[in-house]
Amino acid sequence: MINFNTNSAFNLKPISMQEMRQDVTRLMINGEQPVMAFKTVRDQLIFTNKRIIAIDVQGLTGKRVSFSSMSYSKVQFFSIQTQGFMEMFPDSELSLSFTNGFTATFEFRGNVDIAAIGRMISGFVL
Repeated sequence: MINFNTNSAFNLKPISMQEMRQDVTRLMINGEQPVMAFKTVRDQLIFTNKRIIAIDVQGLTGKRVSFSSMSYSKVQFFSIQTQGFMEMFPDSELSLSFTNGFTATFEFRGNVDIAAIGRMISGFVL
C-alpha cells in the first residue's frame, strides 16, 4: 500500500510513462507533467514537476483506487541512500520529511538512479 498515511513503501520498480495509470492525469493541473513513475505489484508512485502522487489500488478487483498527493513545497528536507556495492538485492532509499511532521520512506529495487531523484527533488524544493 502506498499513501501518505503510512511511513513506508517498499520494492518500488521503475516503469515507463505508458505503464502509468492514465486516470492519474485527471488529477493534474495545467502545466503539470509526470517526470518519473514507479510501481509495486499493484500500486504506483508518480513524481510530477509539482508533487508526488501515490496510487493505492484497493480491494480484490482493483476497481477502488485511492490517490494521495503531497506538494514539493511541503518538503522540509529529504535524504537518499544509494545502493551498496555487490549487494545480492540492490536497493536504494528516499526519505522525505514534510512540514506537517510526516516522514515518507520509499525503497527502490533494481536499477534506479536515486541521485537523479534527489536532483529532481532539489530542483523543485530549492
